[in-house]
Formats: sequence, C-alpha cells, structure tokens
Amino acid sequence: MRDGVRMLLVATPSFRSMVFSDESVARLEKLGELVMLDDPGDAEALVDALPETDVLIPSWGATPLTAEVLAHAPRLRLIAYSASSVKHFVTDEVFRRGIRLTQAGQAMARPVAEVSLAFTLMMLHRIHRFDRAMHSGAAWVGAIDTPPQHGITGSRIGVVGASRTGVEYIAMVVALGADVVVYDPYLTEERATELGVRRMDLDELLRTSRVVALHAPTLPETRQMIGTRELALMPDGSALVNTARSWLVDSDALLAELRTGRIDAALDVFDEEPLPLDSPLRGLPNVVLTPHRAAGTVECYLEMGTIVASEIERYVAGSPLQYELTEAGLARMA
Repeated sequence: MRDGVRMLLVATPSFRSMVFSDESVARLEKLGELVMLDDPGDAEALVDALPETDVLIPSWGATPLTAEVLAHAPRLRLIAYSASSVKHFVTDEVFRRGIRLTQAGQAMARPVAEVSLAFTLMMLHRIHRFDRAMHSGAAWVGAIDTPPQHGITGSRIGVVGASRTGVEYIAMVVALGADVVVYDPYLTEERATELGVRRMDLDELLRTSRVVALHAPTLPETRQMIGTRELALMPDGSALVNTARSWLVDSDALLAELRTGRIDAALDVFDEEPLPLDSPLRGLPNVVLTPHRAAGTVECYLEMGTIVASEIERYVAGSPLQYELTEAGLARMA
C-alpha cells in the first residue's frame, strides 16, 4: 500500500451529514485524500472521478458498477458501501476485477431487531388493538374485548431467517425468556445451540408459534414464502411481524387473512412504498403499520459512517476486513 489512498465518497450532502460525523470524516482524511461527489446517480461525474480512485464509498442511489463504468477505474481496489444491500449496484464485474467489497449493514441490525421486538410485544399484549379502540371512542368494556393477551416468557416465538438482524432479535427474545424456534436452511445445529434456539421446519414453526418474525433475505427461493397455505397454518390469535422485506409474503393472501381478524400483523415493509393512502391495510384494527423506518435511528446512521471508516482503516493497514462480502456470500444475502 503506497502512502495515502484516494477515496471517493459519493453521497448527497444530506446523507453525508446524517452518516459521516466529523470524527468519521477526520479518520478518513488521515488515510489520504477524500474527494466528495454530491449526486450518487450522476454516472458521468463518477466516471470522471474514478481514474484516480483507490477506494469508492457509495451511498443510496449508487450508479451501477458495470464493466463500462469500471473500465475507468484502473486503481480501484475497495468498495466500502455506506449502507446495507449492495445488490442494486454491484455487478459480477466487480468480483471479476478482484475489487474487494464491504458494507455497513451491520449498523442496521440492532435497531431493526429492536423494532421487531417492540412489534412482538405489542402483538402479544394486544396494545395495538387497545390503542385503536380507545382512540375510536369505544366503551371501556368494548376496548378490552380482544383476543387473549400473553407475556413473552414461555411464549413460542418463531423466527424465519437467522440473518444479522435475525440473530440480534433472537438474542433479545431469548433473554426475555421466550421459547425460540428458527427456520433457516443455513443454520447449523451447533450455531442453533450457541443462540439458545431450536431448528424447526417452516410448517411446524408456523403451526406452533404465537408470533412469527420474518428476518430472511430476498432471494429467489424466499419469494412469497409466506402465502395462503402458510398463513392458514398460523393459530388463531397469532401474529406476523415483518421488518425485513415484503418480498417474503404474498401480500394479497396476507390482506385476505387479516381481514378475517383471525391473526394480527405488524408491518414496516410493503410491496408499494409509500403505502397508498387508500390501502385497505390502513383501516384494519389488527394491524400495526410503520413507514419502513425500522432502521431510522440517529445512532444507526452514525454507526454506518463509523463502520466505513473502520473498514477502510483495516484495508490500509493490511488487516482483515470485518464485514467483507464475497461473491458467494452475496448470493445468500438480501
């Protein structure tokens, strides 16, 4: 590694101020020259800046790194994405050229897991139903007319996907005394024991869990993995929590099931975002809706910048990257 590297940070000013604290910027500037571009979608500006770039730091809305774009990047050796999923801009050409790849998605795992836990507790204690009834002017007796309430201790919580976020969520619900079962084809028996959970096939998990929390990645095999048949397996009074991706659920089937009032749901993700004002989901008393903000904490955004700075420091020092993505690993991620 020669003295200093040239880093290209491509992010809107608002994103930069949200993610890269003065401390993170100062850490990067100690490593070499830090150049900034304000428009992640401006392919022409990116191509003009790439020839002298050693480390690319993209952000939301990044320009796809096609063979044509990367032909202008002879010195590029590391891409350090300042958010989570890289699939919208990373191409096979990145790996063909031997360019290393890392990202800051770990920062999102904890806050998303916290929201998933909050949803879980709401579903078990029927807080959402009480809140809707009280706000609507229901009589006191009418407001408490809900399915039975449950505590989390001893309740079976089914987790679909032992992803980064899934593992954070598992740690929380295990610590609170839940009986946690997990469906994940990649979860080994040894790892399940470490996490304090039991592996279970999807059908049995759905049949026996009071709350099912989705934390699986968006892969071809997970497309609408929760459909009409799967939802029908869930017990009366159970609940579905989705802070992952709507990709995992047949949304029409879920709406039909929710309209019966038989199960509840808490959703942070939708097929169409923003969720239309006339969406039938908005009028259902057994559904909690949030506008895809599970990872939207101040701390999460700043941690993304910290992770990027740390990964580039490791790269410059010749140390292993903590969150490096390989081509094979990327194929199993959202």
